[in-house]
Amino acid sequence: MKKLILVLILLGLALPGMAIAAGPAVKLDRVSVDITNQASLQRGARIFVNYCMGCHEAQYSRYARVGQDLGLTEEQVRENFIFTRDDRGDPTRVGDLMTNAYPPREAAEAFGVAPPDLTLVARVRGEDWLYTFLRGFYLDPERPFGVNNAVFTNTSMPHVLWELQGWQELVSDDDGDVRLEVAESGSMSRTEYDAMVRDVVTFLSYMGEPVQHQRKMIGIWVLLFLGLFTVLAYLLKKEYWKDIH
Repeated sequence: MKKLILVLILLGLALPGMAIAAGPAVKLDRVSVDITNQASLQRGARIFVNYCMGCHEAQYSRYARVGQDLGLTEEQVRENFIFTRDDRGDPTRVGDLMTNAYPPREAAEAFGVAPPDLTLVARVRGEDWLYTFLRGFYLDPERPFGVNNAVFTNTSMPHVLWELQGWQELVSDDDGDVRLEVAESGSMSRTEYDAMVRDVVTFLSYMGEPVQHQRKMIGIWVLLFLGLFTVLAYLLKKEYWKDIH
């Protein structure tokens, strides 16, 4: 039993170091998201379903729940978010899960690995990672799709947002520092593209935990209750022990 406890303690001490060693090689850019901003969520959802869901799925979310949280009607969800059909050939229902029509086996053959589900990607990777990743593609003729990524080296994902961002190239300074520079402009300016990516990250953050805002608000009330209860308990303790102390 003592040996088992010792092993668990050593594993606990080793895991933080392993996490740091497995971290990204580049500095992540900080992003501030607000999942209570419905306009940002709607813009992010529009980009997600138009550019990401051709390959990726969000199979743990439903169109109906997303539409409800984003303040959209069923008709708006049907017209703007749903572009697939079920096995019978009928349009996908608003109450269905957010899946696509790309068979995983064919996707794996095309990309070398099946595109991962993105429902929980913000919780797994983190918002800063996603924000930097979506802005970190650069030209690399040695890669199958002609691009690489500064955050996720040798990624199998093509740069699906190239029409918006344009093309970047990796440039090294004389002192050895590496940066990304625009080689060909897209339809958006850098500021516009960064804002668009922030909207996508906001939506992915919401999708990873739709109730996170309610959870945080409940947490505040719980802390206030515990603070008040602590004061009352202290006063009650003083009342009970006043004759002894």
